[in-house]
Amino acid sequence: MSKLRILVLVREGHVPPLTLKGVSDAEMDPWKAEFDVCETLRNLGHEVLPIGVYDDLGPIRKALKEFDPNITFMMLEEFHGVVTYDFAVISYLELMQQAYTGCNPRGLLLSKDKALSKKVLSYHRIPTPRFAVFPINRQVHRPKKLSFPLFVKSVIEDASFGIAQASIVHDDAQLQQRVEFIHAQTGGAAIAEQYIEGRELYVGVLGNTRLTTFPAWEMDFGRMPDDVARIATRAVKWDKKYQVKHDITTRAASDIDDATQAKIGKLCKRVYRALSMSGYGRMDLRMTDSGEIFVIEANANPNIEFGEDFSESAELAGVTYEMLMQRILNLGLNYQAAWMV
Repeated sequence: MSKLRILVLVREGHVPPLTLKGVSDAEMDPWKAEFDVCETLRNLGHEVLPIGVYDDLGPIRKALKEFDPNITFMMLEEFHGVVTYDFAVISYLELMQQAYTGCNPRGLLLSKDKALSKKVLSYHRIPTPRFAVFPINRQVHRPKKLSFPLFVKSVIEDASFGIAQASIVHDDAQLQQRVEFIHAQTGGAAIAEQYIEGRELYVGVLGNTRLTTFPAWEMDFGRMPDDVARIATRAVKWDKKYQVKHDITTRAASDIDDATQAKIGKLCKRVYRALSMSGYGRMDLRMTDSGEIFVIEANANPNIEFGEDFSESAELAGVTYEMLMQRILNLGLNYQAAWMV
């Protein structure tokens, strides 16, 4: 394995230290994924330079010129605080003829926009809940095709931003109230989709043209009260006290036979290709008691922190964290960007 010079792009303030000595869990939490990636890349023998970026491409240009990396490891999830601008950073890397890890600009743009991605999936007859988009400063009018209950969320925000139990609405008054809440919270459009009752599954996909899917992972809602919806609210995903209180965990999906696993894997590959994704991604699915599977959304460049869902499911498939990082590097080096043609 050749030693590589790797530039790692992280959010400003998230450049990890070289050691965790004297660092508490609370202090480490915001940049643990960045530390895991940089530390593992160094342990693999590569030369690593992490830089923090917020609203200026200048530091990237300077590092590309002075450090002359073989590849840039993309860990930015936004630019200037805008979550959909990560594709612009990757576009800049392509303009600079720089190899990078993760998803290409088109795949990032399509997958980040929940409405646009659902339109593409619907065109390809990939099962996804019926939906409607409610732009800001427009009257909230529910199409007849949409029946309650509905799940209301932001069109572009991720990490469960703005998602709570109140996101599940049961009448037009609740719908209008929640759409207005999303407008106020995000400054952008809201999307309402049919709420699918069932198991929440996450499936990792790795590859550019030849794709590998990892075993389905499942959100176990533990001891949450029977009268609340089993959805990944912000508290469910990020509030550790709430998780402990209700015994909420994620784990390998149980009781899914080989045929269903194969069906899920095939479906996720279809989504990945339909949205022009590359590098690695995670598909969020819902499976009903009758076995119907719906694609909720696709996530390009998901969290690859050690011990999180993506890396844990890879481990179950026999891909260690070190192997996963190297594969992600190899996929970035082998991706055929337009400038390479």
